[in-house]
Amino acid sequence: MSGAVTTTLWRPAGPEEISLVEASGWRAWPPRLPEQPIFYPVMNEDYAIRIARDWNVPASGAGFVTRFEVDSAFLARYPVRQAGGATILELWVPAEELPEFNRHIVGLIEVVHEFRPQP
Repeated sequence: MSGAVTTTLWRPAGPEEISLVEASGWRAWPPRLPEQPIFYPVMNEDYAIRIARDWNVPASGAGFVTRFEVDSAFLARYPVRQAGGATILELWVPAEELPEFNRHIVGLIEVVHEFRPQP
């Protein structure tokens, strides 16, 4: 039998979060801060790009888009939430479930886009 069926997810992130992911060996998302009760991976690359470019860059000086695979059977517990328009889709993972979510990541988390302020 080959590996599990996976779903591709994206996550926009700032430099601090990327540093913590890198410290994990690109295998896990860091614990949420007390003011972050939900972990929000998104369902499409375009939405992640918009957040990284339009929100993370002004907020923290850089924005990154990551791509990673998660076991689809595990993800079935999280309904897809529409946070705006038809393509603004995300999962809401409670912070206390993030360690288990991380155990279901298949392979490595990879940075696929990086945005910096335009000169």
